[in-house]
Amino acid sequence: MQFFDSHCHFDFPEFDADRAAIWQKARDYQVNALMMPGVYPAQWERLVAMTLATPGFYFSLGIHPCWIYQVDVSQPALVNYAVQIENLLALMPVAEQHRFVAIGECGLDKTIELPLAQQQEIFTWHIQLANQWRKPLIVHSLKTHNELISLCKKNKPQFGGVVHAFSGSYETAMQLIDLGFYLGVGGTITYERAQKTRATFARVPCEAIVLETDGPDMPLCGQQGQRNDPYNIARVAQVLAELRGESVESLAIQLWKNSGKLFQLPQETVLA
Repeated sequence: MQFFDSHCHFDFPEFDADRAAIWQKARDYQVNALMMPGVYPAQWERLVAMTLATPGFYFSLGIHPCWIYQVDVSQPALVNYAVQIENLLALMPVAEQHRFVAIGECGLDKTIELPLAQQQEIFTWHIQLANQWRKPLIVHSLKTHNELISLCKKNKPQFGGVVHAFSGSYETAMQLIDLGFYLGVGGTITYERAQKTRATFARVPCEAIVLETDGPDMPLCGQQGQRNDPYNIARVAQVLAELRGESVESLAIQLWKNSGKLFQLPQETVLA
């Protein structure tokens, strides 16, 4: 078996003290690939450098809704951010440019004070950027699935994406899948009280699921208050297999393929 952590903030300071040891432990748990999402422009350069330094690492670039208030999001600034992405990619060796796999993390969040209208404007910019770069989107959606679906019907992400940490009904899940999104599943399903999310992931097509930790956040049941490490993917996969009544071995094969397809990676590239 092998696992792809499709969403882990492994570049965050919480991992600075023992990052190499944690990645080795993750490899021991068959976590052979990991994608680190960009959340704000000042982070991007370090994110790219860290990715290039480690085989199996991939990255995306974007502005998370919770970081919007920290940056200039005027139209001239957005133009400059697009240029910054171009410049970062231009500095990468051609053989490594496949490591840039998506635009985001971006999206909508009703739990923050930033007006939803402004969040929607920035999210639309991300969609345009993703379509320009021919990349999928990494989407954060908290209490905004209806708004997300409506916006994406008007401004379609042409290369799909993933709604990470999805927690919602089966009906909502299928609407997102119909729009070309995968659903990211993580530690939430390890909590028995998360009945709706567990029921959804028991039913949705396996071909539309990818694994994630969202480390260092979203700890698993029994690990509340602790850092969430990428090796926890193995436990998420086991719980998902139990919910679906499938073997974890066969499920892992499909989920690995899903990540490669989402991020447009040839199997030989992912396996390298």
